[in-house]
Amino acid sequence: MSSTPDVNTLMKIGQLKKPYGIKGWLWVFSDTDDRESIFAMQPWWMKTATGMKPLTVTAWREQGSGLVAQFEQIPDRNVAETMNGVTIWVAKDSLPAADEDEFYWSDLVGLQVLNEQDEYLGDISEMFETGAHDIMRVTATLNSLDNEERLIPWHKQTVLEVDMAGKTVQVAWPSDY
Repeated sequence: MSSTPDVNTLMKIGQLKKPYGIKGWLWVFSDTDDRESIFAMQPWWMKTATGMKPLTVTAWREQGSGLVAQFEQIPDRNVAETMNGVTIWVAKDSLPAADEDEFYWSDLVGLQVLNEQDEYLGDISEMFETGAHDIMRVTATLNSLDNEERLIPWHKQTVLEVDMAGKTVQVAWPSDY
């Protein structure tokens, strides 16, 4: 397996959940839009108390409405019982290139958010999904307009422009929302 990567070059793509069966299989929660595409992103790394460790998928399948997988490092259910909640990471350079006007959430975190009035609302501190829309959590900074945290939906009516070079996102979101 490849040498341990620099943690700054990794991106979280999922999480291990409860064991499935007695042979060390686990439920896998995928953070990817196409949930099965998580298995095309290799190699996997898991974050442990002692650092990043490799996680090698030996088999996987759909099970009901979810995904289950078996791993080289998890030989039986006893070990699987200790893995619930472990996060799955991959090197960013192993991900497919994003299409134009598509972004990896990890690339959006840290960008400055400006509204149409050119007011600086804060920085994106987190992206998450609600079911209706993806949401950006915009956290106030020392230089932002006010001390308000904002939850702004990520959709075409709200996000007007993303300037990755300038590290900014312009939104249709008045400061009094």
